[in-house]
Amino acid sequence: MSNTASRLITLILLLQRRPNQKAAELAAELGISVRSLHRYMGMLDEMGIPIYSERGPAGGFSLVRGYKMPPLIFSPEEAVALALGANVVGEMWGQLYDEAAHSALVKLENVLPDEQRRQVAWARQSLVAIGLNRMPPEGMAPWLELLRTALREQRTVQLRYQGRGRAGVETRAFDPYALVHGWGWWYTIGYCHLRDDLRQFRVDRIESMELLDATFERPADFDPHAFFRTDAGAGGVLARMRFDAEFADVARRNRAYWERLEEIAGGAVEVVFRAPDLQWATNVAMSYGPIAVVVAPEELRIRVADQARRVCARY
Repeated sequence: MSNTASRLITLILLLQRRPNQKAAELAAELGISVRSLHRYMGMLDEMGIPIYSERGPAGGFSLVRGYKMPPLIFSPEEAVALALGANVVGEMWGQLYDEAAHSALVKLENVLPDEQRRQVAWARQSLVAIGLNRMPPEGMAPWLELLRTALREQRTVQLRYQGRGRAGVETRAFDPYALVHGWGWWYTIGYCHLRDDLRQFRVDRIESMELLDATFERPADFDPHAFFRTDAGAGGVLARMRFDAEFADVARRNRAYWERLEEIAGGAVEVVFRAPDLQWATNVAMSYGPIAVVVAPEELRIRVADQARRVCARY
């Protein structure tokens, strides 16, 4: 859809939201000049959209009372975005939302004009997202459903959880604040009563879970995006590696894996990547063998060196 058509639809929605809006206000919302706004008003008049204006301090442009824009007017790109989004939801959440995603797509296609329907059909065949989960979501469905209920009702759960590298299973009360999908895994973030602090837990490591009657209030300032991406977020690791000039292209070809890529003297490259824990970071570094060297943090350098010695010993 052209910018003009998109702005006309946006203009109708703005007028529908609130009557008596000034030309300057509407122009600012649309990012156009007042002169262009009056031209758009003329276009809407030619299309039969019932708009009127009132002069004076309290006046402005309004839609005739009772007029509503027909529902579900999408550009081809918007229709494709909705369809792709529904496919991603089904892929990520498995049976928990797969049926709802499919039903939404059927309803969407039933109301779309032929052009948009053809665009959606093309996108579903050509723009495909698979393998978003590192484990089949079906196996985690009971825990995802329980956590979703706990989130919605703000109820505490009791977890039996197997931590990485720990022989035993710990039982803890936990207030789930968010479900987050990152690095191909599902995590729940919230307040751990056992540790008296914010923690994140990988859903596939939950051995059992029970919904309790106790309730909680999620802190108003809690931001799952900020928590999940900070180094302090349950052992997150921010690592730096260097590729010498001979192998710099390997790093450049894998830009999607790095948060930053920096060219340094002599043609070498240094990359920064984030991992959920030290073991994950070690696996990434070891996967590049001798063509990359960990620069920081020191604990990761030590761990990679130890792993390399163990590998040599086995051979």
